[in-house]
Amino acid sequence: MKESKLREILVSYERKRDKAESDLEDRKRDVYNQIPEIKAIDDEVSKLGLKLARLVLTNPSNKDEIINESQIKMSELKSKKDILLKQYKVPEWYLDIQYHCPICKDRGFLENGHKCNCLKQEIINDAYKMSNLSRVLESQNFSTLDTSIFSREKVPGANISPYENILEIVSICELFIMHFDKDNDENLLFYGDTGLGKTFMCNCIAKALLDKGYLVIYQTAFKMFEVIEDYKFKNSDSHISKDNYENLFDCDLLIIDDLGTELTNSFTNSELFNIINTRLLSGKKTIISTNLSPMQLGSEYAQRIFSRVFDRFKMVKFIGKDLRWENKK
Repeated sequence: MKESKLREILVSYERKRDKAESDLEDRKRDVYNQIPEIKAIDDEVSKLGLKLARLVLTNPSNKDEIINESQIKMSELKSKKDILLKQYKVPEWYLDIQYHCPICKDRGFLENGHKCNCLKQEIINDAYKMSNLSRVLESQNFSTLDTSIFSREKVPGANISPYENILEIVSICELFIMHFDKDNDENLLFYGDTGLGKTFMCNCIAKALLDKGYLVIYQTAFKMFEVIEDYKFKNSDSHISKDNYENLFDCDLLIIDDLGTELTNSFTNSELFNIINTRLLSGKKTIISTNLSPMQLGSEYAQRIFSRVFDRFKMVKFIGKDLRWENKK
């Protein structure tokens, strides 16, 4: 990543910290105006802290006794404050600073100097032009999933309705998220016709795992192969291209959407196998979404890809009519 872009991201982190601190001060003023006793307690806590520091400096021989007495007093004040907050129904978090990322406290870096996962994800979002992903995920996630739009009529030959099908798929996806950090070799292949909810479910999983702090790359197959071609054949910025390429192997979850829409040839077959196989060997998880049937996948891609996918991916079939078309009608 270019230094100018990294600086831009880090400036956005400063803004987040400033906003978190400003919001906290606003909430404090709100509480202090409504419950003056809370301000009195906070002022007393501050004075007690200063007094403790002064006493320890002037009476080092009595340090343990002074600290113990101060801790007792602090505990009493905290209990009194908690009782007041409950009495006035103030949420427990209301007087605590609320960072976007509580792990790094919106600094982007951990105490050991390493990048926090939230900063790594910001860099990935920019590198893969995923900056609009967060906006998409706000409208496409488990909380916005409306199962009522799925028909309850059984699909001929399937002995199941689209409604029952989506409930089963939601269960599979929730278990995938729940057990994501386990070494269980679970990967997912979503397949079925256009407009049945495959991309929506990919978004649901991406949102849930991003919220948990995992690194997620979400790309269409077409865009993914563009990233690979940039690294393999173009030299506009080899360092950036190399990072983008390696992230495909290293991210916690790689979602390849619309597999089968790209131009397939020996190059794409070889690179797809390399990515899938390397991620499988390293225990990294992958989700593939495609409009192709298993038979079509087998004929479109090399046998070794077909074999790895069908051996190591859970097949998840979406059934029914095109929901986007139905909604238009």
